[in-house]
Amino acid sequence: MKYRLKLALLAALATAPIGPATAQPITFDIDPVHSGIVFFINHLGFSNVIGVAKEFSGEFTFDKDAPEASKLQAKVKVSSISTNNAQRDSDIQGADWFNATEFPEITFVGTKFTKSSDKQGTITGDLTIAGVTKPVTLDVTFNGQGKNPWDGSLEAGFSATAKLKRSDFGMTANLPLIGDEVTLRIETEGRGRS
Repeated sequence: MKYRLKLALLAALATAPIGPATAQPITFDIDPVHSGIVFFINHLGFSNVIGVAKEFSGEFTFDKDAPEASKLQAKVKVSSISTNNAQRDSDIQGADWFNATEFPEITFVGTKFTKSSDKQGTITGDLTIAGVTKPVTLDVTFNGQGKNPWDGSLEAGFSATAKLKRSDFGMTANLPLIGDEVTLRIETEGRGRS
């Protein structure tokens, strides 16, 4: 009996992994209910007009032990962009701005993920607006990862900011009365796929 027990223990030790287990990458779907995209653009030097994207989707793959191997792709429905003014919204959907008829989506694909601390890093990726693709870098804060107390699902959350020039994407209408620099603020909560 003791001999068999020793053999079983030796077999278990022989097949046990050496060193600590590593986390596996997890793919998360962006939750539009708990995420948001906001932008700010200067108006005549007096104020910053606030715009929001109401419809967007995407996914990211993330391993908190190896964030440099992450993946991200997201898209925004241009017709959902609102500045809380019907006339202005109609203008920015037109050919001088987003040209929503010809280019109905804005896309972002992450290409480089850099960690600077446990909670901070950058994501550089290809942003495509109105048919023009340019590299943009997001400054990112990792807010956390864990179980949702309501339903037990795995969640991960990030905050990000970036600055870009709309003229880089061919949108030069009303410069310089309306600012060239656009500030983005992104809040992302993702739900892990089971």
